[in-house]
Amino acid sequence: MTYHKPVLFEECLDGLNINPAGTYVDLTFGGGGHSRGILERLGPDGKLYAFDQDPDAHANAIDDPRFTLIPQNFVLLERFLRFYKAIPVDGILADLGVSSHQFDEVERGFSIRGDADLDMRMDTTTGKTAADILADYEESEIADILYKYGEIRASRPIARAIVMRREEEPIVRVNDLLKVIQKWTPKFKGHKFQAQVFQALRIEVNRELEVLEQMLAATPKVLKTGGRLVIMSYHSLEDRMVKRFIREGVFQGEAERDMYGNRFVPFEPINRKAIVADENEITENSRARSARLRIAERTDYEVK
Repeated sequence: MTYHKPVLFEECLDGLNINPAGTYVDLTFGGGGHSRGILERLGPDGKLYAFDQDPDAHANAIDDPRFTLIPQNFVLLERFLRFYKAIPVDGILADLGVSSHQFDEVERGFSIRGDADLDMRMDTTTGKTAADILADYEESEIADILYKYGEIRASRPIARAIVMRREEEPIVRVNDLLKVIQKWTPKFKGHKFQAQVFQALRIEVNRELEVLEQMLAATPKVLKTGGRLVIMSYHSLEDRMVKRFIREGVFQGEAERDMYGNRFVPFEPINRKAIVADENEITENSRARSARLRIAERTDYEVK
């Protein structure tokens, strides 16, 4: 299976500040690129636990006594680290979103580049597909998904068109959906618009923002003081959530303060601004253009 070299590869590994005898977690194993890089920096006593819910990724498991692949969604981070008696860990890495392999495998339905069933599940063994959502959801629910997760301004008329079309024939293939949204597709920014529609459905299918929030909330509970959190995101919805959590320790409102105004936060940002790819990397891999990397260090604030 083809997996591209991870975006900002060295920056991610450097951000973990790897202790050769430490314990690390790769929350998005994929093709194993990051995991192999971490193992190269670990000594014989180091440990690496990797998560991936996609059955395609399990074939890439690494034969190394220091490595354990957990075939689960990373929302179960805390549960499985407790099971393996691995808490606290020295560092956590997450490369969010869809892998290059998932985009390249046209039959998965993630990409607009070829016709396929509208699946979009990262775990192909369970859950609703994108076609199920288009068939079952109310018009208002579809409109909300397009607006919130795809930032589509014409969400309501598109949702209405989807409901009208499905009464005549099911929307089950990539090209079926592209035909429905064709009327609202800009002439010169068509690919971007279509990608936003597909992003919205993909986020709903995989509950991506809900899962991300739960995973982030668990990280202070499993990281040791001084441990590193390294998160790379590819769209603004994810990046805003990661940035706010690192800065405030919460997803709504502001951080708790003591009577002197000191903020109680579980993380201290290492980089105040997101790290982005340079032009050379963007030329080699266009996906790098949207990548935003944030690194934070666990403080000694005790999470209740």
